[in-house]
Amino acid sequence: MTAYVFPGQGAQFSGMGKELYETNEKAKALFDKANEILGFDITKIMFEGSDDELKQTNVTQPAVFLHSVILATTIEDFKPDMVAGHSLGEFSALVAAGALSFEDGLRLVAKRADAMQKACELNPSTMAAVLNLSDEKVEEVCAAVHAETKEVVVAANYNCPGQLVISGSIEGTNIACEKMKEAGAKRALVLQVGGAFHSPLMEPAREELAEAIKNTEFKTPICPIYQNVSAKPFTEVEDIKMNLIHQLTAPVRWTQSVQNMVADGATKFVECGPGKVLQGLVKKISPEVETAGV
Repeated sequence: MTAYVFPGQGAQFSGMGKELYETNEKAKALFDKANEILGFDITKIMFEGSDDELKQTNVTQPAVFLHSVILATTIEDFKPDMVAGHSLGEFSALVAAGALSFEDGLRLVAKRADAMQKACELNPSTMAAVLNLSDEKVEEVCAAVHAETKEVVVAANYNCPGQLVISGSIEGTNIACEKMKEAGAKRALVLQVGGAFHSPLMEPAREELAEAIKNTEFKTPICPIYQNVSAKPFTEVEDIKMNLIHQLTAPVRWTQSVQNMVADGATKFVECGPGKVLQGLVKKISPEVETAGV
């Protein structure tokens, strides 16, 4: 069985999608439509922009989404047995699997980026990568820091065994990083991100996005989608919408999603989008499976 997986923020690079635009008529039409929907020339930034321009949340999220989704539309006989996306990638997965239209997916992603940006400005916050500690130890340290200081700090991205990202207030994250090192982490490094994604500090963004999701038409996907919030497969529209709403304040359970997909029969994972980050994570989670890009 083949699983298609879709990357999140951080996979962007200058020149992404340019070859698709120049060689595929269907892709070109979708890129042009995206410029209309967004009200600015995102393709120009994707094809020619600097790393700094591409790093802006209102550009990054739609850019990665567009590259991933448009790439999926160029695959002949696209028949995934299951799909999943890492954080933002969950929206790409839903469009590729037919649960959301291209237009609605793009509008929701733009709304999500805008809402997250506002939440970051409201509560200055950050994230940090923790290497070589067990999931349980990371959770334990975060809970201890919160109990001691009342600062928000939580496990946010379960990327693969021994690679977790924590998220929270600047103070809480800094304290947690020191404690992680004391607990034996190889590294605990604050990341250059706009804010504490996938933590309770994203609550204002969750509320704003919830309204938009509730007012958007979803359809039954062509295959199960393994959603970040619980790492379990879903096909029911109401479940999918609910999980998508909670995604912003809940952790990304990527390790568990891949483990569940393998347990349910996935033998090949195809990454659809910029970069190869997910192929690397899948290999670390389940070395026996085959991985490929589009």
